[in-house]
Amino acid sequence: MNTMLRLHDVHKSFGGNTVLTGLSFQVRAGEIVGLLGPNGCGKSTVLNTITGYCPIDNGLIEIRGEPVNGMSSHEIAAKGVRRTFQLPSMPTRMSVEEVVMAASIQKHGLFSTFCRSGSTRRLERDTRSRAQHLLAELLLTKVAHLPAASISGGQKKLLGIACAMMEQPALLLLDEPMAGVHPNLRAELVSTLKRINEQGITLVIIEHDMHFISETCSRCVVLDKGKTVADCLPCELESHESVVEAYLGKKPSGQYQVAGVTA
Repeated sequence: MNTMLRLHDVHKSFGGNTVLTGLSFQVRAGEIVGLLGPNGCGKSTVLNTITGYCPIDNGLIEIRGEPVNGMSSHEIAAKGVRRTFQLPSMPTRMSVEEVVMAASIQKHGLFSTFCRSGSTRRLERDTRSRAQHLLAELLLTKVAHLPAASISGGQKKLLGIACAMMEQPALLLLDEPMAGVHPNLRAELVSTLKRINEQGITLVIIEHDMHFISETCSRCVVLDKGKTVADCLPCELESHESVVEAYLGKKPSGQYQVAGVTA
């Protein structure tokens, strides 16, 4: 299977704070991989480096075999990479539907393209149809005409996924998609992400909900102190010595609850 994403010996520091220290892992095309680790281990920084928001200090990041070091976030997005954020901020003067529609045009924005295009009505109709389909899939149809900033935190997470999906990405990076999502929507979100993956989209998911990880992911990469300490199946997490040490600071002994995993 082809490699979609590869990080090799990646280092990243912010001033005197070293966050990533020789991080290496890869994701094959078509996988759903969970990116796990205790708070402060560098998970969100990994997504920031992959997407060009934070240039790395040393190492190599490849998307489908092509180095993306030094590329801007826009250039990396043009290669089919999209992401969501842990704490999404939404516009106050645009509706939920308008936000999703605006996400459909990569370079210049939806409305400037409409102004230049000779097929304005068809483009707007197709874009609106795609947005409405995604809002329905993510159970946001009832709030489609509300201001995007007024919906709940969990709904903003779902809205972020809808925006990321407008351009049918090759690689989708999700930062804690379950956090703040109502428990009643949990099973629906798992099913939705699996349907997204069935469309040929590779997923990398940061998440602390281990039950969600076991339901959704085919493999887990665990970070601690800025480097990979485990690369295993979800069912192997509870018995993996390095995983338990990362969360508890000790070797497995007896029964511990590790971020939702009994070890």
